[in-house]
Amino acid sequence: MAMALAGIELRYLVDQISAQVQDYYVSNIYGITKDSILFKLHHTEKSDLFMMISTSGVWLTAVKIDQMEPNRLLKRLRSDLLRLKLKKIEQIDAERIAYFTFEGFGKEFVLVGEFFGDGNILLCNKEMKILALQHSIEVRHRKLSVGLEYAQPPQNGLDIFNMSELYFEDLKTTDLGSAKWVGRTLGLPKKYVEAIFEIADIDQKKNGNLLTPEEIKKIFEITKKIVSDVISGNHDTVIVRNEKIEVLPLKLGKLEGEITNVSSFMEGLDTVFTENIVEKGKSIQSSGSDKKIRELQTQISEQEKAIETVKERSKNITNVANSLFEMISRGIISISDGSAQEILTSHNAKLVSEKGIQLIIIQDEKIKINTKAPLQSIASVLFDEAKKQSGAISSIEEIKEKTKKKLEKLQNKTESEKNLILVSEIRKKNWYERYRWFFTTDGLLAIGGRDAASNSAVVRKHLVKNDKIFHADIFGSPFFILKDAQNASDTSMNEVAHATVCFSRAWREGLYGLSAFWVNPEQVKKSAPSGQFLPKGSFTIEGQRNFIKAANLKLSVGIISQEDDYVLTCGPPDTIKKNSICYAVIEPHGSEMVDTAKKIRVEFLKIYEEIAKKISIDDFVRVLPAGKSQIKEIGIGDSQQENFTENELD
Repeated sequence: MAMALAGIELRYLVDQISAQVQDYYVSNIYGITKDSILFKLHHTEKSDLFMMISTSGVWLTAVKIDQMEPNRLLKRLRSDLLRLKLKKIEQIDAERIAYFTFEGFGKEFVLVGEFFGDGNILLCNKEMKILALQHSIEVRHRKLSVGLEYAQPPQNGLDIFNMSELYFEDLKTTDLGSAKWVGRTLGLPKKYVEAIFEIADIDQKKNGNLLTPEEIKKIFEITKKIVSDVISGNHDTVIVRNEKIEVLPLKLGKLEGEITNVSSFMEGLDTVFTENIVEKGKSIQSSGSDKKIRELQTQISEQEKAIETVKERSKNITNVANSLFEMISRGIISISDGSAQEILTSHNAKLVSEKGIQLIIIQDEKIKINTKAPLQSIASVLFDEAKKQSGAISSIEEIKEKTKKKLEKLQNKTESEKNLILVSEIRKKNWYERYRWFFTTDGLLAIGGRDAASNSAVVRKHLVKNDKIFHADIFGSPFFILKDAQNASDTSMNEVAHATVCFSRAWREGLYGLSAFWVNPEQVKKSAPSGQFLPKGSFTIEGQRNFIKAANLKLSVGIISQEDDYVLTCGPPDTIKKNSICYAVIEPHGSEMVDTAKKIRVEFLKIYEEIAKKISIDDFVRVLPAGKSQIKEIGIGDSQQENFTENELD
């Protein structure tokens, strides 16, 4: 049984997520299962966020799960919500329903998540008319289907977030068990109600009308405190595993099972809900594989039957051939002879004539013979036929062996597939990874623009006092900034100048012998001189420019280890060789970007399959300079040696 969210938990999640997603827009949407959808949210300066909306709830996740089954809403959500901003998230009263409002480009949509019962996800326009939904509903008090206006379920009318003692007036007179009354009236899940009575030390079965005023006050106060702790984030989160697994924002009363502390409710939810989705995914996957396994097993038993049938047939034909020699020994000359017919019948064979052709039928196999021929020659025709039949056996055997191998492979695969977790940690990217970047041989960070917009962002957001800023001496060059460059060595300065030229138009056109120049931050004017217009990504530069010639047009793509992870970058060959575990040196001309990217990835897979396969082809394309490139050299970088020695020590 999967865990269900409580209305008060949803309030906390909605507040938490709303605070974090300000100014984020939807950069991708993934269907995970038919009940869960992952939104990748992007911000121009902050790290990406991943928000999962499923029929069990909404949470921010640190993992990405591969798609496990088609999601019928995915195509529609992609066409309507991509690039829109997530404007606001709100909960409907204390119901387990959240509205996600997306807007942009003059459009507005509301995605509704219903996290009760079987759950539902609906896409509405801003008038709340349903455009698409996970499943239609028609019950007594509400109907949901495309084209109708979204209708909420009937409300119980009590605002649990602003509870007063007056709510508990009716408890004094009810003859219901008091816990039952609290659960129903306040719409609180059983686990919370039980905890309230446990903490209050009152028997939950005691009828309401038997409670003393003190007891009622106590129940009210404990309820109010629990509700306020949950929604305000005053948590002490635990994951409880017994026959089901759930995450509790508070340690509620006596807990049974295996208890793990987690640092936050959101992280706990991520763990528990992700586990549920993966479990479900495994059963979806293995049910698909089980079906294939059953099909192959059926095939094998049919092939075995076919082999038996053919063996049987061959044996019968051989027996009839031998019976002809029995006839000869009895002095019978012709197969048409009456006594010959009797011997045939005793071996389940008979002579027939079809359309004037003479046939001998042996166990449903018709064999053409010449009845006038001597018995020896008829026998030899039959022996040939028997041989031909048993020849068929070996080819069926071969097919059967192949099917068996397929089956074994699939059975092993299913075992490993069940263990193949489809979950990958989402790596928190560093801020500079949205630009072109590398570290110089001396360990200084250099960042550069990818296009007009990021060129402008590099300068406006990241150029500060001690930096140096570079530009190639050509129209169509990125700006590169060398950070903290007040004592930068010539090596670092040369490397950044080199990169600036290589990532400029010079690469695409193969223009050798160009220079780049550098200036200090105060020489860059971010607004145009009066009466002039500056195109996006351009700036005015005043004062002296310091030129550095690029020795050649060579770059290196490399995998570099960062913290506990590996990332791909591209920069001047020497520094990339020094900092990478493997690298590829490239020069202008050659293959298109995607082809070059594929070739480099294949080479890296040969060296470090485990690491390289986690880096997508898109990432390889992203680091390459614009234009065609050719690979000049592939190698293992210097930062490799340490890893080898560490591994040898293990």
